Amino acid sequence: MDPTTLAYIAGFLDGDGSIFFQLVRRKDYLFGFQVRCSLAFYQKTDNKWIIEWLERQFSCGYIRHRKTGISDYTVVEPSEVYRILQMLRPYVRLKSKHIDLGLEILDRLPKVSDAASFVELCHLVDGFREINYSKKRTINLLTPVETDPKGESRRIDG
Repeated sequence: MDPTTLAYIAGFLDGDGSIFFQLVRRKDYLFGFQVRCSLAFYQKTDNKWIIEWLERQFSCGYIRHRKTGISDYTVVEPSEVYRILQMLRPYVRLKSKHIDLGLEILDRLPKVSDAASFVELCHLVDGFREINYSKKRTINLLTPVETDPKGESRRIDG
């Protein structure tokens, strides 16, 4: 994609987009939570053509047209979010901290192998609470600690 197009899309992301990571409770995941990433662009449905154009540029993600009159183009597949964030990084101004933190999380995600590294990753995800002005929340994780010879669980406050 040419630099002018990337710069335009980066400006769109800065103004009418969002990057966020969440911890979602999932019993079928190793540590009971999924790290969910999302990259989204929003626009009035009257201007849905620009959202459709974005989807064509990246060839991934999905579009929703909400009853509120807002449409969004969202990408959630981690490898695609990573690819797009890397492409837009040189051009983004307002959300550069979001991109840097998101890329760090996505770099570390495949390397999580134990409870301690997962908790470290959760702390990074919590960093989005600060830069996205999110409401304060607390998730208490109960995870086995590998160094515990009895295999007991302990509370880890994140």
